[in-house]
Amino acid sequence: MRVLHVFKTYYPDSFGGIEQVIFQLCSNMSRRGIQSDVLTLGCNHEQDALEVDNHRVYRAKRDFEIASTGFSISAIRQLAERAAYADIVHYHFPWPFMDIAHFVAKVKKPTVVTYHSDILRQKFLYKMYYPLMHLFLADVHRIVATSPMYLATSQVLTHYRDKVDVIPIGLDKRSYPVPSAACRAVWRQRVGERFFLFVGAMRYYKGLHVLLEAVKGTEFPVAIVGAGPLEKGIRAHARQLGLGNVMFLGPLSDKDKVALLQLCYAIAFPSHLRTEAFGVSLLEGAMYGKPMISCQLGTGTSYVNIDGKTGLVVPPGDPAAFRGAMRHLWENPVVAKSMGKQAEIRYRDKFTADKMVDDYISLYQKLIDSARIRGD
Repeated sequence: MRVLHVFKTYYPDSFGGIEQVIFQLCSNMSRRGIQSDVLTLGCNHEQDALEVDNHRVYRAKRDFEIASTGFSISAIRQLAERAAYADIVHYHFPWPFMDIAHFVAKVKKPTVVTYHSDILRQKFLYKMYYPLMHLFLADVHRIVATSPMYLATSQVLTHYRDKVDVIPIGLDKRSYPVPSAACRAVWRQRVGERFFLFVGAMRYYKGLHVLLEAVKGTEFPVAIVGAGPLEKGIRAHARQLGLGNVMFLGPLSDKDKVALLQLCYAIAFPSHLRTEAFGVSLLEGAMYGKPMISCQLGTGTSYVNIDGKTGLVVPPGDPAAFRGAMRHLWENPVVAKSMGKQAEIRYRDKFTADKMVDDYISLYQKLIDSARIRGD
């Protein structure tokens, strides 16, 4: 079986939640004898290809970008060429140019769309894109939602319930580096023995302003890992509030990130908008057995974090509620430890890469078998 994944960005140029999902699928499927390729965009003047782990990445030249959507003439030709050799074409939504490329390239192979998120921010452009989006979603063979919550609350997915499968995102702990004792010691000395941890890009929907307001006037230590377009403003906000208990650590290597995940007391995940459709870094916290604090968004975050069991779930955009949850965990270490254990159990039960890969392989095979029956 050969699978072609299609998304606007990928390793090594970009490291986000969707990229992590594609990486986990490609890496773990290769262990099952399934070949995976990725078609994405790059900034080079010429298209190029490279190996990432055990799969091949084809980068078409990005010609221009509108509202975070990359466009590429050469990507359409590459999609047609790569799809001809694939048994399955696996799209990762949203990327509006991908919808155009699908039709222009006349892709006829069995197709899967993992629906990672609704489009929420670009409201004017969304109205223009809306008809094309529905043509695309109606044309593909199956759509995958990453949690039952998202399927239940997405106004778009309600149109396609008869062709939607739910396959939660899964992570392979074996693919994460194991930090040395010396590495852990360095971080323990730098951040202390007990702290809340945020890991993620500093984007508009991550709710970092909520986290900063929540720890104002408290002594809760908070370590923030990551960078992004709002970093300058977030740092300025922390200085304005006089937050000496917040440590900005910047982007870190996977080894250092894992060391902090192992050392932290709990995960602070303040995303306050529905754009946060799942929360891969939240799931990483569960994988390392940490209690979590997240917000009720009607998305996969509340599928990963079960209120009162694996952590606490509070109303979005409410610093006082978030502060109360932090205080509850801080002052009840036995409860926090128990929640962390339950989080790890839930990860092993529902969110491993092996389970995700099994479910996708089963879906792929059904589509391939149906195509053979139809004579496609």
